Amino acid sequence: MRIFKTRWVARFVRRERIDDAGLKEAIARAERGLIDADLGGGLIKQRVARPGQGRSGGFRMIVAYRTADRAFFVYGFAKNERDNIDDDELQTLRDIAAAFLAHDDPALDDAVRNGQLQEMDDGKSA
Repeated sequence: MRIFKTRWVARFVRRERIDDAGLKEAIARAERGLIDADLGGGLIKQRVARPGQGRSGGFRMIVAYRTADRAFFVYGFAKNERDNIDDDELQTLRDIAAAFLAHDDPALDDAVRNGQLQEMDDGKSA
């Protein structure tokens, strides 16, 4: 499983002090079938805990997700700042998800090299 953050998400999680372990845990839950919301078009919404607190009042992360293959954190927001994303945002995020999910491994490697994506260690590499 390859897990990525967009440049925007990397800045967001740094600002909000969300660690990679919390993001990886959200993907691990999805891999076990525990998806908080299926948004269609390869997008899911997963809850991520606020540091030192629980998931319910924490953050919502929008993820382009393909089971057992790859995941891209494409957007995030604090639950206390907004309830959800609107329809226009959802369509834009679906388009972004489709593009990322269609990339082959060399294209993903290029996106990492040029700074468009940051790859997270999935913790399973030898």
